Parts: sequence; C-alpha cells; structure tokens
Amino acid sequence: ILLLWTALDDQGFPSQSWLTFRQALALGGHVRKGERGTTVFYADRFIPHAERQRARETGEEPHAVPFLKRFTVFNVDQCEGLPHDLTAPVPAAVPSLILPKVEELIRRTGADFRIGGDRAFYHVPGDFIRVPPPEAYHDTINWHRTALHEAGHWTGAAHRLGRDLSGAFGSAAYAAEELVAEMTAAFACAALGIIPTVRHADYIGAWLEVLRADPRVIFRTASAASKAADYLLAFGAGDVARADAA
Repeated sequence: ILLLWTALDDQGFPSQSWLTFRQALALGGHVRKGERGTTVFYADRFIPHAERQRARETGEEPHAVPFLKRFTVFNVDQCEGLPHDLTAPVPAAVPSLILPKVEELIRRTGADFRIGGDRAFYHVPGDFIRVPPPEAYHDTINWHRTALHEAGHWTGAAHRLGRDLSGAFGSAAYAAEELVAEMTAAFACAALGIIPTVRHADYIGAWLEVLRADPRVIFRTASAASKAADYLLAFGAGDVARADAA
C-alpha cells in the first residue's frame, strides 16, 4: 500500500485502483502501450510438502519457509477499455464534515470515542479515544487520519490484539507502537478511499532510530498494522474492503 501511494503521488494518478496486466485483459481492457508498471511485493510463509511429511514422522512442529513474491501492477488510469465502475472518478468528500463511512465504522467498533479537547490520544487505563473536533484541524481530512491512528492504538488493548502499549514516550517500544498506529491509519485510509498520506513528521526521527537498530522491524510492524487495520475494517459496512486487498 505504501509503495502504491508513493507511485500515486509521484505520477499524479486520480485513482487508487491497481491491477496486473492479465487482470486488465480479463476485464476486457488492456494496459496502454508504453506505460510502465509499479512493482509491489507480497510476503508470507508456507510449509513445503516434505517438511509436513517430516513433521508427521517425527511428531515435531513443521517449520514454515518465508517467501517474497514480486508483482507488477498498473493504475487503472494507465489502462483502456476497463468497465466504467472501475474508472469512474470518486466524488470529492465534503471537507467540513466527518465522512459518513468513517463515522459509521467508528460507531460499529463500539469504542468509547470522545470528540473534544485539544489533544488526540488513546487512554490505555480508561480504554477510550479522544480526538479534537474536525474544526480544530487546518485540513479536516486530517481529522480522519488522526481518528484512525488513535483507533489503531485502541486495537492493541490486551483484550483485543494484545500489543505492548506500555512504552514510555521516547522509548523504542513507544516509537514502534506509534509506527504501528500510523501504518494502521494508512492501511485503513487506503481501504476507505481517503487521500493517501503518512503524517506525524515529529515521529519520523524516532522511527528511523528503531529501523536502524533492526531493519526487520518494518516487517513486524507492517504485519501488526495489517492485523490492526483488518480488525477495525471488519466492523465496517459490507462495501468496505479489507486492508490487505486495497
């Protein structure tokens, strides 16, 4: 999702919809001649047949093998002949209002979500979220990103996804959880069709320290954020896509 958002920003595509060359053909369209695709990656694990057999014979747990698969995708704006519902422009949101789909998603979570004050946070002991009103933001679309960021923290409670929320401000654990929440907001925004961005520039320095200390943390963080976004989006209406399908 983050790679596609970068391409979206660099090339100015009006749509967040992407597909492969073969998917375009299967839908009756095609990629325009001369268009260059964007490379994305899918990471997962699988258990080979021989390893399953070995585990059955020895009674041990099978060991999964990690893999990374590469795909080339094209924005629908780079294609021709696709169905109209894929290429129709998305109506612009009214910037002065909370988007109904976000408001409905928050309502369905059942979270204790409070609008007011001058600071956004998730209160761990009280298990509630507080976000200033949309009018407090220079660009009210940022209210939605902030609300989803704090909702990302909310998913980490012990009785939900059970992440470590005990890190003190400035600690590596705190920075890692902030990165999870920010990526959760990014993934949820992608699924909800909200303008792509990763905010909170004041955290970037702390994130860089965490990433430099352990380059693999980005994979753990992205995995945790994907789970958190899916957890949130599962409360949404049927027309809200899962984050991993965005």
